[in-house]
Amino acid sequence: MGFVKDFKDFAVKGNVVDLAVAVVIGAAFGKIITSLVADIITPLLLQPALDAANLKNIEDLTAFGTVKYGSFLSAVISFIIIAFVLFLIIKGITAMKKKEVATPAAPEAISKQEVLLTEIRDLLKR
Repeated sequence: MGFVKDFKDFAVKGNVVDLAVAVVIGAAFGKIITSLVADIITPLLLQPALDAANLKNIEDLTAFGTVKYGSFLSAVISFIIIAFVLFLIIKGITAMKKKEVATPAAPEAISKQEVLLTEIRDLLKR
């Protein structure tokens, strides 16, 4: 029973669960970005270039008849979009954290002892 209990403790740790959620969200986010590139960016921005090359998809671009650099370009575009979106998300989170840290706590009221000690210090300086 020790092995099963140890595995259960490991499997339900916060880090493992957080990692599993991140992987699932990452996979879904990847599909969204792939759709963004294939369904929006390619038709709007790259379609004139594809029409000039007599192609329907960016993945069909080839060099020397065998090197499919269009798939590579599609992957690069997807990477740049993902990196940019993650940059914006992290920048927003950092800005929110700075606002939380930037609000200083109200200064504490000076106690009677501190007032007396300050007066004594000032008298001794004179």
